[in-house]
Amino acid sequence: NTIGFNKTKVDPADMQSLASLTSDKYKGKIAIYDYYLPVIGMAALAIGKKTADLTEADLPALKAELLKMKANAKLVGEVTASQTALATGEVDVLVGGGEWVTAGLAKENPALDFSIPKEGAVLWSQSLAMFKESKNKDMALKFIQYILSPEGQARLATSSCYWGMPSNKKAALTDEQKKILRFDEQPGFLARAQAYPAPNADLDKKMQDMWTEMLQAQ
Repeated sequence: NTIGFNKTKVDPADMQSLASLTSDKYKGKIAIYDYYLPVIGMAALAIGKKTADLTEADLPALKAELLKMKANAKLVGEVTASQTALATGEVDVLVGGGEWVTAGLAKENPALDFSIPKEGAVLWSQSLAMFKESKNKDMALKFIQYILSPEGQARLATSSCYWGMPSNKKAALTDEQKKILRFDEQPGFLARAQAYPAPNADLDKKMQDMWTEMLQAQ
């Protein structure tokens, strides 16, 4: 989760810093992805905090940063609404978007791009697991092995619902697909990335309350 943008409508150089999200230059041209954890993570990076170290004491500063983002935003919406707003030109910047939003639309709209700002981005990941009591462990293991194989990783990376960077460097991607995913830049991206915030139950509730207050702010 990072910044998605239309490079014909904004200065790509501005998108190399999270400070652009609260700049008057882009007031009314921004959409925010309506999922509290990654965007709170982005707010943390913007104020120099590590996502893994967030505590209740950080909430006032995080709330202030979120409110500044909200003041610049034209809309806050779930996946479809926020992605559509960027794709149709309703907004020029998507906070919380990034590769998973723009890569799959690259052929239809090559003006869409993403950045991993100097402050970093929030690394989304997923895992595969086999049930302990599975009655088909051999087949389950084969499926997991396939998903992690070069062929399986390539299919997952370019799936119809969204594109995403594969975890296997040997993923069987074409040169064009690698270019769209900016495969060669991944080491630098990973070096600047931090994991989703992982709050305990009490802090999670407070973060959700803070997010609701941000949504309701005028």
